Amino acid sequence: MQRLKTRVQFQAVMAGGVVSRTAHFALHRLVLEPSPGQEPPVLALFGVPGTEPWLGAMAPKRWARRAVTRNAIKRQIYAMGAAVEPRLPPAAFVVRLRAAFDRQQFVSADSGPLRQAVRAELQQLFGRVASQVQP
Repeated sequence: MQRLKTRVQFQAVMAGGVVSRTAHFALHRLVLEPSPGQEPPVLALFGVPGTEPWLGAMAPKRWARRAVTRNAIKRQIYAMGAAVEPRLPPAAFVVRLRAAFDRQQFVSADSGPLRQAVRAELQQLFGRVASQVQP
């Protein structure tokens, strides 16, 4: 699985639309297979279409104030993406944190319970997309 690196790549995927949501995350997808109405420059951003999935993670300061928390969430996103990669279609994905985790419930910036909560939501998020692909 390759990672999204440029702002233009992230913007292209975010424009593709949301395919799955949980309480704290949204999953955006851009299908990389060329279609008649799709512009070739968008496909040029991701190399050869139809080869492997791409993944990007966004954890804005607005929803995760501490860098430790943002980095921990991004690590969980990339780890979960690598785990479900064989079940994902050839597309570009962005997982976006869209709500804050309750600081009263998760006092530490990078605690075990927070990691478990993030992982459970990410499994739910990716599970919905992977189940759409399976016959």
